[in-house]
Amino acid sequence: MITPIRAPARRETLFLDRLREAVVVADGAMGTALYERGVFINQSFDALCLSRPELVSEVHREYRAAGAELLETNTFGANRARLAGHGLEEHVREINSAAVRLVREAAGDEAWVGGSMGPIGVAGQVAGQFEPGDMEQIFAEQAAALLEAGIDVFVVETIPWLVEMEAALAAIRKLDAAVPVVAMMTFNDEGETQGGETPEIVVKRLSVAGADVIGANCSVGPKPMLEVVARMAHPETILAAMPNAGLPQSVEGRLLYMASAEYFGKYARRFVKAGVRLLGGCCGTTPEHVRHMRREVAGFSPHRTGGLAPGGERADRVEERRSRAPEDRTRIARLMADPSTFVTSVELTPPKSARLDELVDSVRQLAASGVDAVNIPEYARISPRPTPLVIARAVRDAVPGIETIIHYCCRDRNLYGMQADLLSAHALDVRNVLIITGDPPKAGEYAVPTAVFDVDSIGLTRVAAGLGRGIDAAGRPTGIPLALHVGVGVNPGALDVQRELDRFRRKIEAGAEFAMTQPVYDPALLETFLGELGEPPVPLLVGILPLHSYRNAEFLHNEVPGMRIPNAVRARMRAAEGRAAARAEGVAIAREALAGVRGLPGVRGVYVMPPFGHYEVALEVLGR
Repeated sequence: MITPIRAPARRETLFLDRLREAVVVADGAMGTALYERGVFINQSFDALCLSRPELVSEVHREYRAAGAELLETNTFGANRARLAGHGLEEHVREINSAAVRLVREAAGDEAWVGGSMGPIGVAGQVAGQFEPGDMEQIFAEQAAALLEAGIDVFVVETIPWLVEMEAALAAIRKLDAAVPVVAMMTFNDEGETQGGETPEIVVKRLSVAGADVIGANCSVGPKPMLEVVARMAHPETILAAMPNAGLPQSVEGRLLYMASAEYFGKYARRFVKAGVRLLGGCCGTTPEHVRHMRREVAGFSPHRTGGLAPGGERADRVEERRSRAPEDRTRIARLMADPSTFVTSVELTPPKSARLDELVDSVRQLAASGVDAVNIPEYARISPRPTPLVIARAVRDAVPGIETIIHYCCRDRNLYGMQADLLSAHALDVRNVLIITGDPPKAGEYAVPTAVFDVDSIGLTRVAAGLGRGIDAAGRPTGIPLALHVGVGVNPGALDVQRELDRFRRKIEAGAEFAMTQPVYDPALLETFLGELGEPPVPLLVGILPLHSYRNAEFLHNEVPGMRIPNAVRARMRAAEGRAAARAEGVAIAREALAGVRGLPGVRGVYVMPPFGHYEVALEVLGR
């Protein structure tokens, strides 16, 4: 338990002592959380401490529940200069005091309270029209209010100019020479502040100015920030890093912040290895990002939580799945759990039209042939198609004897939309959901589509697991727990096998209950992958994709990410002369692959992906 520290008598406080011996995880973005709750950006977010305190408290509690040990006050812009833009310049003390009280209530004796102080100026200016002396007075007024209200540590953050940061530190040190101060500046992709100072210059100047903890926050994602703080490293310096939630990537000329909470968590260890001892998040980060950071740096913290079962899965989630009553499982889940059963599924091709009659007729034929399920992919090509959820409901209404597995892609919707769809799937009794990250969409005939990628498949699997416990991504109750059977994708032929193994284990840890592989042509490759994985903790459905021509085989091997078709298989397709011969050879190769994967550890069935909706080919492969 952490003892709150108010106006300590010396600088060697418990907070600084803790940083010297372990990693302290701070919270993430406040502005992002408030914006997501419907607060418009033209309002003063700081004033919400007075007008909507329950909203601010809710954010603090969620970060504390996620494992944050340092909670920052909602006072980033609560200085006289910034509040003047909202006509609130006479309420500095009132707002800052209320903000500290809200954090203290959420933190209790379990977390430190950090008084957040942001810049005075706006982008492109050195605190607007203010001289250093004016800046010092403005900072001093806010610092005094925070100190009087009982903060444990100052967090001066997102400062773009050294002169402004030095003014803030001077103001604080004149008020109290003992209270710890975290000083974080912003750096661009080239590793310089807005004023052109390098990390090496910044760390020297701020050490002299009286900062106890020095680092960087905001502006960039984990990768460039890691490079910045690594240049600040010094044996006598305690480092801090709080990057934005994402590494900017250019996708068809558009900058996207595509880093997931899982990716953010991976970088947490890298920051710690670089010497960072105070680790948090800035713009775009959420309690889920904090939760990942806390878990990843658990080895550097005396407070470990949870525990991993063999294979990397959390023990409580393993037990939760084992204890689920048979009647609460879907039919396909029960079949996968039966070692004597070999499950068969056929992948459907969504039609271009909203008419589903022909597709439903094809499913009737598949069901009559003894196929257990149909899986329905998202369609990322050049024309819009009905969604898997709609197709699945139509199939269930018309063909009650067959199960449906919908593919759900993180690419196309934001996090709210995805949760709404999962709620809808439960309500429509479409319970088997395969969660995939998805590739960037292909350009269509009329417009260039864009991707979303709020989370990847690991993040959404974790969200789905939370919905299964009746809690949404923000920690709010959903009324009833969802009874979804959640699956994930895995690629045994990935070029970076260790990364794929790591991601697969994380998906299982996040709550996956089954997995579907990329197409397999070489059963030995899958066997090797499973050998490295160990006993698969979830049932596997192996992908079988019949080839229809040599050109098709070459295209898949060379141009489709994650696909590997052995030389021998491509040679067989090349030797097949004529369309009929190529089709027959493709079916033969697929049947051999199917026979080869039977009996491998964890393999509970296959799903066949017939080309161009030729479902009779799938039945040939299955021997029906």
